[in-house]
Amino acid sequence: MKITVITGSPHKNGTSAFLAEKFIEGAKEAGHNVFRFDAAFEDVKPCLGCNHCKTNGSMCVYNDSMNKLNDQLISADMVVFVTPLYYFGMSAQMKIVIDRFYATESQIMGNNKKALLMATAYVADNGIMKLLTEHYKTIVNYLKWEYAGTILATGCGVRSDIEQTDYPNQAYEMGKKA
Repeated sequence: MKITVITGSPHKNGTSAFLAEKFIEGAKEAGHNVFRFDAAFEDVKPCLGCNHCKTNGSMCVYNDSMNKLNDQLISADMVVFVTPLYYFGMSAQMKIVIDRFYATESQIMGNNKKALLMATAYVADNGIMKLLTEHYKTIVNYLKWEYAGTILATGCGVRSDIEQTDYPNQAYEMGKKA
């Protein structure tokens, strides 16, 4: 299986990055091909809504890091979204990438793709993830992808917090079962 993991955290050693690492470890052990795209450390410009891509065969007006993600996204069997929770939603870095799906949506829509969400939040309240999960479900429904699960790691403000939980093991196991 080809898996594309998109991370949205600007913290290389943060809580959501740790979940991504554990998922990838499990997925690779299971023999899956994994491509990781760390949005916060790539040159991804925001969508202009100019429709250049719709009149030029999915070619965006920008020549940026989305060029290397798009091929991986198109060929992926599974797309994994990994983000910290910022003001009840995904990080801006993740949102910019998802907005840019517009250029390739005809190529990524459907195609028996699966989607997985892993998110971390400082607050320990499980209800804090409600808006993020609703947004995620809307995206997945629109793209006609299949839900493959979620890990919503609440109460994990810093790496030492999440290391003391079962969330990393859950991510590892999800990777193995992908």
